Amino acid sequence: MNKKRAVVFATAMFVAGGALAQQSTVNGAAGGAVTGAIVGGPVGAAVGGVVGAIAGTAIDPPPERVVTYVREAPMPTDTVVVQEKVVVGEPLPSTVVVQQVPDNPNYSYAIVNKQRVIVEPSSRKVIQVIN
Repeated sequence: MNKKRAVVFATAMFVAGGALAQQSTVNGAAGGAVTGAIVGGPVGAAVGGVVGAIAGTAIDPPPERVVTYVREAPMPTDTVVVQEKVVVGEPLPSTVVVQQVPDNPNYSYAIVNKQRVIVEPSSRKVIQVIN
C-alpha cells in the first residue's frame, strides 16, 4: 500500500512540476521532488523534495529591462564603499541606500564599491551584480 501511495505522490509531483515549468523554472520542493522521482523513484522524490526546498530559495534573474536600467543609471558622485564583499543572496548592509527601479516595484538597485547591484527591496538581498 505504501509503495502505491509513493508512486501516486511521485506522479502528482511530476505533473505539478510540468505545470510549473511552463511558467518559469521549476525550483523548490516541487522541482526537487520531480527530479528525485525521476532519478531515484519514490525515495528519491522524498529526498529531492527536501533538497529542492532548501536549494529552491535561489533567486530568479531580473527582467532584462531592469538590468538595462541599472546598467545605464548614472554613477553617483559619492559612491558607497563597504568592507563586506557583495554576494548574491546576501543582504546589503543597512548603510547602503537602495534606489527603486522605476515602473518595477519588485526591484531596487545600489552602487556599492563601484559595482551596480540589483536588490530585492524588502529583504535587501542581492539578486545580481552587474559588471
